[in-house]
Amino acid sequence: MITRTIDGVSFGLKEDFDFDFLCEYGKVFAVFDKQDSGYLCFGVQSENENENKSKSENESKSENRKLFLKMAGAATLESNVSPEAAIARLRSTIVVYEDLRHPVLIDMIAHKEIPGGYLTVYEWFEGECMGRQYQSHDKFLALPIEEKLAIYRDLLLFHIHTNNCGYIALDFYDGSIMYDFRTQRTMVCDIEVYSKRPVVNTMGRMWGSSRYMSPEEFQLGAEIDERSNVFVMGATAFQLMGGGMDRSIAKWQASEKQYLAALRAVSAEKDDRYPTIADYYEVWTNA
Repeated sequence: MITRTIDGVSFGLKEDFDFDFLCEYGKVFAVFDKQDSGYLCFGVQSENENENKSKSENESKSENRKLFLKMAGAATLESNVSPEAAIARLRSTIVVYEDLRHPVLIDMIAHKEIPGGYLTVYEWFEGECMGRQYQSHDKFLALPIEEKLAIYRDLLLFHIHTNNCGYIALDFYDGSIMYDFRTQRTMVCDIEVYSKRPVVNTMGRMWGSSRYMSPEEFQLGAEIDERSNVFVMGATAFQLMGGGMDRSIAKWQASEKQYLAALRAVSAEKDDRYPTIADYYEVWTNA
């Protein structure tokens, strides 16, 4: 392991990497290096708020504000894939973000080659991640039920949009959710593995957190379809408003009717679930 420090922010790597490309974007104020995806992420801000006034609109779009940079190519400590595999996957996400643009999805504004890797650039979102690997996870779980219901509504609407665009949500989990506790705004930040239909399980155990995955995401040759995503959304409800994997009503914080709706969504048999997320959303909303 080696330790790198950039602009006073330190992080670990398996081996050194050339981060000179960061100078183009400004000063690093945060590093996110705990992901197992092989990505390394930075929060950066332009140091000169008033310069480059004459730049074109596209050039100035990345100036004078905070940005979120996600790069592949460095050998990160927690990665379970090679740098080459991480680069290939990050490249493949470009079209996904372009196809699924939505008010609840973090906005990708640029992407390009860097020496030894690949870089994607996003609007910075002043929120905290719900992932269990972050301290903010407990803050999410402690939110009032009204705020949790609003977060969940945004997640459901985004995944209805995802389905309408012909995509299946894969590897969605709490680490994909960000929340601004001040403005009460929700954002989805990680859709790298979302895939166009049809999707067939060619892995056995697919990418993802077992807390959110449908049974067919563990079954080689199974079709992963919208009913699979209904399961994911039901599991999300139990993670946010219930006891997680303990799906007893004793742990449930919302209404009994909503509990029954979410419980049907996580049925082990596909045919017992709602046929679409929109159907589930309607029942959930009426409950």
